[in-house]
Amino acid sequence: MRILILGAGKMGSFFTDVLSFQHETAVYDINPAQLRFVYNTYRFTTLDEVRDFQPELLINAATVKYTIEAFRQVLPALPKDCILSDIASVKSGLPAFYRESGFRFVSTHPMFGPTFASLSNLSNENAIIISESDHLGKVFFKDLYNSLKLNIFEYSFEEHDETVAYSLSIPFVSTFVFSAVMQHQDAPGTTFKKHLAIARGLLSEDEYLLQEILFNPRTSKQVEKIRNELKTLLGIIDAKDSQGLKDYIRRIRENIK
Repeated sequence: MRILILGAGKMGSFFTDVLSFQHETAVYDINPAQLRFVYNTYRFTTLDEVRDFQPELLINAATVKYTIEAFRQVLPALPKDCILSDIASVKSGLPAFYRESGFRFVSTHPMFGPTFASLSNLSNENAIIISESDHLGKVFFKDLYNSLKLNIFEYSFEEHDETVAYSLSIPFVSTFVFSAVMQHQDAPGTTFKKHLAIARGLLSEDEYLLQEILFNPRTSKQVEKIRNELKTLLGIIDAKDSQGLKDYIRRIRENIK
């Protein structure tokens, strides 16, 4: 299959590496410097090259801020039977875009990223495939994600957004709070160092991505849960309620089984 990948960033390079040995691949990026570190693939910087390539599948790996803009830039150079796909963690605006585009599409979300995941071993990582997607597109990504040993789930756009609001906003906000109150430690403990590594990794992410996760309409409800739990815990601490703390720890241990 001829596959065009938009964007030669971390995830674009990852998909190029994975696909280039079994498919005819090309990477399109308007910044030639970004293409220096991709190999075994065509490297495009113009729409004429995209047009001549005649891709059968397009994987949009542009950052979430530019996902729809990147699609619109290349649409005039694509054959009508090309399947559009995105891997965006935030799907805002994408359902409407796909409806209006007239192209078949497949939307997925690899629930991992180069910041934290070991890309050489993804057996403990997950991927979501959007149920409204084109059948052949879903088959392609199911085969791809199975080959990477990912755990695959099929959700609707609505279910995906609900999942993201829970699984990303809670750790994001918790990490923000940790970062906001932390002070430099000359001799940090193991737990502190682990939290600090997570915070540094998260805060190296694109700010627009963080904004879109936090501004998800469902995020406020999740953050409210954090606030309520902090209030409960603070009450136990202020009262030095030993039994209350035991009960609290017992309850949260059940949550993480």
